[in-house]
Amino acid sequence: MTISFGALAGLIAAIAFLVLVLFTIPMLLNVSKTLKEAEKTVQLTNESMAKLTEDMDDLMKQTGGLLEKTDALLQDVNGKMETLQPVVQAAADLGQSVSDINESSKKMINKVSNAHFTRTGMITSVITSAFARHFRRKGQD
Repeated sequence: MTISFGALAGLIAAIAFLVLVLFTIPMLLNVSKTLKEAEKTVQLTNESMAKLTEDMDDLMKQTGGLLEKTDALLQDVNGKMETLQPVVQAAADLGQSVSDINESSKKMINKVSNAHFTRTGMITSVITSAFARHFRRKGQD
């Protein structure tokens, strides 16, 4: 049996194609396996993202509640600070009054120490200081 050159070329081409297919099959199986793994990974990622989205929604709700409570607490503290403001002002006024009394005492001591220690001078100094203190308390300095 004689084979022509065309048939021989066809046979060589068929054998080459068979070899190509035989080497391509394992590669296609690996690609298929890789694609299946990639599909599983994408599915797992989607599930994780869904869970993460739910967790973030819960966290945002809790954060909103916490912010509302913080706002209420801040308003309460501000209200109490306004209530304490007169007390603080009264303490400041008391401090000023004590300072005024100290200043008056120093002036009186200076007047008494500079005055003659006669009976009339001392009585006059005490009476003058008492009247001055009385008028100062009434705001008629």
